[in-house]
Amino acid sequence: MDNIITPLNDAQWAAQTTTYTGTAGTVTGWTQNAYAVAVVVTTAAYVRVGSAVTATTADLYVPANTQVFIRVPPDVNSFTVSAIQVASGGSVYAKPIAG
Repeated sequence: MDNIITPLNDAQWAAQTTTYTGTAGTVTGWTQNAYAVAVVVTTAAYVRVGSAVTATTADLYVPANTQVFIRVPPDVNSFTVSAIQVASGGSVYAKPIAG
């Protein structure tokens, strides 16, 4: 993937946000697959992307206010993004992107 990203902008690809604490917060998700998803968390969090997933402390560590791009597993038809706090609660923002 090059350094250029293409947000998927139709209504079916709307950005989603939710909160998390010591209990994982999961965005509703998208009914179609995308190449990847741009994720930002407001506090350090562990993040998981996949079909009906719930984040745990074994997942990808994402520092606060840092945008990361996470590949959507190619074998899922719909996917969600889930985050759980490292030390304090926050919000997760997710936006599907094309490859």
